[in-house]
Amino acid sequence: MKVKTLAEVTDKWADVTPGRSAYYEKGAKAAGSDWEKGATEAKSSYKAAVSAGNIDAMYAGGIKRAGAAKYERKVTEVGAARYGPGVTAAKGDYSDGVAPMLDELAKITLPARAPRGSAANLQRVGVIATALNKRRLSLRAAGA
Repeated sequence: MKVKTLAEVTDKWADVTPGRSAYYEKGAKAAGSDWEKGATEAKSSYKAAVSAGNIDAMYAGGIKRAGAAKYERKVTEVGAARYGPGVTAAKGDYSDGVAPMLDELAKITLPARAPRGSAANLQRVGVIATALNKRRLSLRAAGA
């Protein structure tokens, strides 16, 4: 069987694929409900995968395989340019995500402050942590 060289395949992929962004956008925009349905139905597969006996080794192996050099290269070559537009595009999502937490913080009545260094001041932190975690868990519950 005749196989193209690695350089030929890689060069063609890099030359042709960026021009297909309209195909990607059209297909991806129409796939939201399929993604949601499939991802929801895969919850038992997800649990089995993240509970597998070797998941920690697989996770570490994937990180080691990619390596720090790839991470840093991608930050420079891709991430930095996408950061600003990504933040702008995520403004509504950020607002939706932070709104329940700000709402919860506004409802909290903190215990009185104690003198600096007092262990009693940790109770103030505990009240905040407990309330925010309870809200976070309620938002993550199925159907929320």
